[in-house]
Amino acid sequence: MTNNKLDINNSSILVYGIGTKGMEYPAYIRKKPLAEYTMWKRMLERCSIDYPTKYPTYTGVTCSDNFKSYSFFYQWCQEQVGFGNKDENGSSWQLDKDILIKGNKLYSENTCCFVPQSINKLTNICKSTRGDTPIGTHLVKRTGKYSAYLQREGARISLGYYNTASEAFSVYKAAKEAYVKQVAEKYKNVLDERLYQALINYKVFEND
Repeated sequence: MTNNKLDINNSSILVYGIGTKGMEYPAYIRKKPLAEYTMWKRMLERCSIDYPTKYPTYTGVTCSDNFKSYSFFYQWCQEQVGFGNKDENGSSWQLDKDILIKGNKLYSENTCCFVPQSINKLTNICKSTRGDTPIGTHLVKRTGKYSAYLQREGARISLGYYNTASEAFSVYKAAKEAYVKQVAEKYKNVLDERLYQALINYKVFEND
């Protein structure tokens, strides 16, 4: 018996120094990890002490006491809308912690849901790749004007050029919120009601 196998079956060993696997539910079937176990371990990794060193946006991210238990997490997954679903590209829906509550840093049974990758990407905010202008805008140094643009289905769509960053942002804000609502309606019949409402009420702010 290898050390790896011992680790898998030993219920007293803390995973990433945080979670307990327990013995109630399987983690592997024919040496292949279950989706529940893979997601649970990835979640714990993101909550670990060392993770923010490489990914600073995860500073302060933690999980609820219930989510520290694989047994609880496994049962919770079975009850969630979207768990086990795949999108049109065959990719599994993802566990998300901050789409229901913007800026949330707690993985928990009340703050998480499963979302298609397209929706997850739609609401991701990448501050590290943005300059000093508001989200959805860019200063064109050659002309001194501000462009507004929208990322839509992998393509960058121009929304025009404006004299001020504020004008450009207003155009982007209206376009982005309308697009998020459009996507919400597209997936309405398969989304968790909480997720649908979060998308319908989604707001964009300059400092996002």
